[in-house]
Order: sequence, then C-alpha cells, then structure tokens
Amino acid sequence: MYTILKKEVLNPTVTRMVIDAPFVAKRAKAGQFIILRVNEEGERIPLTIADSDSEKGTVSIIFQIVGKTTMLLNTLEEGDSLHDFVGPLGKPSEIDGNEKVCIIGGGVGCAIAYPTAKAFHEAGSDVTTIVGFRNKDLVILEDEFKECSDAYYLMSDDGSVGQKGVVTLKLEELIQSGEKFDKVIAIGPIIMMKFVCELTKKYNIPTVVSMNPIMIDGTGMCGGCRLRVGDEIKFACVDGPDFDGHLVDFDEAMSRNRAYMDFEKHEREETCNLLNKEVA
Repeated sequence: MYTILKKEVLNPTVTRMVIDAPFVAKRAKAGQFIILRVNEEGERIPLTIADSDSEKGTVSIIFQIVGKTTMLLNTLEEGDSLHDFVGPLGKPSEIDGNEKVCIIGGGVGCAIAYPTAKAFHEAGSDVTTIVGFRNKDLVILEDEFKECSDAYYLMSDDGSVGQKGVVTLKLEELIQSGEKFDKVIAIGPIIMMKFVCELTKKYNIPTVVSMNPIMIDGTGMCGGCRLRVGDEIKFACVDGPDFDGHLVDFDEAMSRNRAYMDFEKHEREETCNLLNKEVA
C-alpha cells in the first residue's frame, strides 16, 4: 500500500497528492510517469510524476478530475492508501545544463511542465517559463515556477490574471524582441502544442512536446496513445512521452483524443450517478 501523506486542492478541478513511495522516488526523473490503481477492482491510469524527493521517499502527483478513476482518487484523504503505484515509467526528458530553454505549459499540463523546468534549472540552464490558463481561478504552481525560472510569464484567456492572450502570443513577442532559445518544450492541450510547434517551426527553433494528454493505460496495449511521428508510428507511453514536435501529426492525435474524452464523459456521468446513489 502507498500512503497519501498530503492532499492539496490546487484549483476546483485539480488536486495534488504526495505519496509515500520510496522505491519510485529513488529513481524518478523529469518527464517520467507512474501507473496507479485506487483499489483492487480499479482501473490502472498513468499520471506524470510532478515532483519527487529521494531522501524523503515521496512522489507528488497532480491530476485533473475528469473521469471515473480520478473522481474516485479524489475521494481519498491524507492517511488513505493507494493499492498500486508503479514506476518510474517512460523515458526521462533530455536535460542539458548549457541551454537556454523556454518551457511552455498550458492548463493542467503545467503539472508536467514544472518538473521539466525544475530539472533544467537545477542543471544550470537559463529557463524562461510561459504558462497559460483560461482564468485566474485555474492558475496552479505559480510560486513553484517562479522559483525555478529566470523569467516567468503568466497568460490568461480572459485577462483576469497576467497578460491577456495565449502562450504563443508571448512566445512570439520574446522571439521578436531578440530572445534566442536553444529549445522550446511545450506541454499541455494538444491544440496548444500544435500552434506552438507551428510558430517555432517558422523560426527554426527545435521543439519538444510531451504527449501525455493522449495516454490512457500507460502500457501501449490499448493503442490510445498511438501517433504518427514523421514516417513512423509511435506510442506515447512506450516510446515517449517526449517527441520532436515538428514531426508529430497533431490532427490525428486530436481526433483520437476526442474519442477518448467522449468515453471519459460517459464514465464520469456513470460514476456521478453511482456516488449519488451511495449518498442517498
């Protein structure tokens, strides 16, 4: 069993948990993920490792409450335990301490962008972070990003916090002002990553994207995270989750992701009905 040491509500739909998992914490690196199971009858879901502490033996996960399993996971409290917590899985992000990098996070994707920004910072890189949210109520990890960023920019769709606009607006402003990035790393909604890559391709800036948003079972067995990268077929959970963003077929990935989200919506409705019956 893996005990939940801390539970924190980051915004109305996003929760952070710190899990006692010393063997995972000892080997965890930025970009990797775990697979957990809430209980013996539960499904296995992959979640990115948001942070880890090898000395304390803890691993942090951040999840959005979007489907049956994340709803059940969110019902657990500090002191409760997870049935399974396996990892670290996936290939670690490639970290170079001699680079000037721009880390871009969108929405809950910031939970994945943060450990990458932190790893580059600790390696000695110059880190610029651009994060985007729909509004001020959804902002997460602001203090954490500021701590590991040489420059931090907050964008919001409605202008209620930071600068009004999308992350690509700020990225292009920085590029046109003379900033020269060795690499851009984009993590968030698929449509956001697509537009980031279209922009960086125009300026010939190498770009890495994390395809965690299309992962389902974390093993490659379901085929949900299958995507075309250049002339090859890859699986986000087995071959990634990081890929060359200029080679990813985002349109195909978005089509597959929409089908999965429709399924998750149905599962969420069924779970709500079940929980309501139990309360009644």
